[in-house]
Amino acid sequence: MTALTLSTSSAATVRADALVVGVAKGAKGVVVAPGAEAVDKAFGGKLAGVLETLGASGAEGEVTKLPAADGLKAPVVLAVGLGDAPAKDEAYDNEALRRAAGSAARALTGSKKAGFALPVEDAEAAAAVSEGALLGAYAFTAYRSNGNGQNAKGGKKNDAKSAPLAEVALLGTKPRDKEFKAAAERAQALAAEINRARDLINMPSNDLDPKSFAAEAQAAAKEFGLKVEVLDEKALKKGGYGGLLGVGQGSEAPPRLVRIAYTHPKAEKTLALVGKGITYDSGGISLKPAGHNETMKCDMSGAAAVFAAVVAAARLGLAVNVTGWLALAENMPSGSATRPGDVLTMYSGKTVEVLNTDAEGRLVLADALTRASEESPDAIVDVATLTGAMVLALGHRHFGIMANDDAFRTAIHEIAEEVGEQSWPMPMPEHLRKGMDSPVADIANMGERMGGGLVAGLFLKEFVGEGITWAHLDIAGPAFHEGAPWGYTPKGGTGSAVRTLVRLAERTAAGDLG
Repeated sequence: MTALTLSTSSAATVRADALVVGVAKGAKGVVVAPGAEAVDKAFGGKLAGVLETLGASGAEGEVTKLPAADGLKAPVVLAVGLGDAPAKDEAYDNEALRRAAGSAARALTGSKKAGFALPVEDAEAAAAVSEGALLGAYAFTAYRSNGNGQNAKGGKKNDAKSAPLAEVALLGTKPRDKEFKAAAERAQALAAEINRARDLINMPSNDLDPKSFAAEAQAAAKEFGLKVEVLDEKALKKGGYGGLLGVGQGSEAPPRLVRIAYTHPKAEKTLALVGKGITYDSGGISLKPAGHNETMKCDMSGAAAVFAAVVAAARLGLAVNVTGWLALAENMPSGSATRPGDVLTMYSGKTVEVLNTDAEGRLVLADALTRASEESPDAIVDVATLTGAMVLALGHRHFGIMANDDAFRTAIHEIAEEVGEQSWPMPMPEHLRKGMDSPVADIANMGERMGGGLVAGLFLKEFVGEGITWAHLDIAGPAFHEGAPWGYTPKGGTGSAVRTLVRLAERTAAGDLG
């Protein structure tokens, strides 16, 4: 992973492959953001004019490279747009800094070291720049050859020109200041775990099935001192986990339920996080149409986010207990697969008529939610790439939030916005529950077509223990990015919801959520 250092060095004196400065859209054209004063001075105070001549406008994410002026030790200056300049005496928005740092880091692929001279007037801004740079520098290279027909997964080095930026030096900071040090350390731990989630999401399904995913959790538990329990197909059958078994029975790779837990001796609260972990989703007998299968390795993004959040809580030493439940299965069509019309008996004892085998995520989550409820946590949050309907409603950048408690839903929405993850609170209309009535079972796994994302949330609510505060994050839109990279968002797995879950754990530890 890209290294991060705090530095008191001036942009004029730091030795690096490039200097990153911020520029913004002012009322009269491009303005140079704080942090770049030494660079602007080297250009005779005309850096903004030079950049405008090169076509720069200061727009968010815009990157402009130019040769460094005399007096600078670095050979290249990279100006990155921050969007509209803030009003006088106001600071730049942290998410704008995060995205700008990510754009710059991506543009410096192949570089060994870059000095970031962006506005870092306080520890929060330093944290945002650090997170953006570390996340922007991410690349999934495990399966790329080095140009000689040798695969990087076998231990060979990738072409240096395509390697991620190796080191980020955050200039103008205070390395000995406790707040700055803590911000940098948190950013490194958080980025490492988000990138862990991204790696898992990007891994092809022939290498990541329920068994190997469980092994990843076991390895991390050993490394970070976590407790882990893995229920294999025999244990699932003995325990009556009909949802997990029903979804996984069509595959040669049997399902798993993983419990991975971090505990703190001073913790007063416990959070349970439940993640959908469909390592490949063909739709089962209700087969997905052509064009919808190619990215279905990402259908375990919720489990990846939960896994990463638990490890991040451990790395940060948060005074809260965090238990992750990874509901892992592969949904495949075969002679043994669950058929539309079959009835499954869930872990809770409820029966479910399966009307569509491609509505499988709610089935594995239902078992995990019931099991998590048995431990009586203070709150449960499940995370899932659950419905295409949520993408239709909110697009590809927002995830939906549903809950059985309005205040909890609002708190999660505010937390998500605070950490830079776009989200939106969604309702749970009770009238949609009737559409899931079944003539043969307690409930069907499908209801009305319109409002399908809300229907899925109502289904999950049925399996949450009585009196337990619960929220559901449908990350189907932002979990996997198929377009060109932007800001710190790469192509492929994004690690969506990890930052929200970690901040939720931090606020719970601090007693801010009651």
